[in-house]
Amino acid sequence: MADRERRLRVPPPSGVFRARTRVMTADDVDRAIRRMAHEILERNQGADDVVLVGLQTGGVDLARRLGDAIAAIEGRRVPVGSLDATLHRDDLDLRPTLPGAVTDIPVDVTGRVVVLVDDVLYTGRTVRAALDALHTYGRPRAVQLAVMVDRGHRELPIRPDFVGKNLPTRRDEMVDVHPDGVDLGDIA
Repeated sequence: MADRERRLRVPPPSGVFRARTRVMTADDVDRAIRRMAHEILERNQGADDVVLVGLQTGGVDLARRLGDAIAAIEGRRVPVGSLDATLHRDDLDLRPTLPGAVTDIPVDVTGRVVVLVDDVLYTGRTVRAALDALHTYGRPRAVQLAVMVDRGHRELPIRPDFVGKNLPTRRDEMVDVHPDGVDLGDIA
């Protein structure tokens, strides 16, 4: 859960997030980001035409960090942007809608490889909405998905290309990705 969501989110009636277990430390997240950067470069034969787009809100910081890791490896930067797919979701009536976040895609995505970046992949609905939103900015040659945590429970046929950690969870558990690592917990 991103900082913005934490601040704006209405707490559930029963309480707040309570971390039970730290499943990744900050160093683990750094290693996963470097590994995913290498995987992205290997899969795409370098950084030519690669654009990283972080999904608001949790994927934006991860996209920037992936961009920094790719720059350290390749010696040149790749474009990094952000995308708010809130209005493209099919479950607006089932979950709270946060005020619109910034969408900033610094280049035309037409003909490029876009790597969508998010913190946690759960049902797949956010990614489906992001695919719809992305196509309003052009027609990419390919779209790939990078996530820090894949927790399962997919409701749509969506699979990440690059994963920091596979973390099987129960549906009632929560995963929180933050600068100090990744926590698994529940609502207390």
